[in-house]
Amino acid sequence: MARIKLTLPDTFIFKTEIPVRISDINYGNHLSNDAFLTLMHEARMQFLKHFGYTEMNMAGVSLIMADAAIVFKKECFYGDVLIIEITAAEFGTRNFDLYYRFTKKATNELACEAKTGMVCFDYNERKTTEVPEVFKNLFA
Repeated sequence: MARIKLTLPDTFIFKTEIPVRISDINYGNHLSNDAFLTLMHEARMQFLKHFGYTEMNMAGVSLIMADAAIVFKKECFYGDVLIIEITAAEFGTRNFDLYYRFTKKATNELACEAKTGMVCFDYNERKTTEVPEVFKNLFA
């Protein structure tokens, strides 16, 4: 069976630290796969806030997630502090990708690589819209 392979950008422009909470732990006593998506969402919110945006208002448009890919590299446990780096790339007319790199702070071990495909969306019109140039220019 073929495995997902991600090629992450060389440069990440945002970094945050998030601790693994007890509610993130599953029956295997490690960070659950669904919790990675939750941590990605929190990191994405912080990333957008860093630029003065939200998912509902990114330079006048909203965002909707079209897809997600996660490649697990290392187990994480309760109390681990994760450094989550994010950047945007692969811009289309109406979409772009956000790339995430999770590293365990204490050991500097790569815990996860991930990508979310984001689509710009107008909730009033219920249709996709163009990526704002002001956002694209942050990553030029």
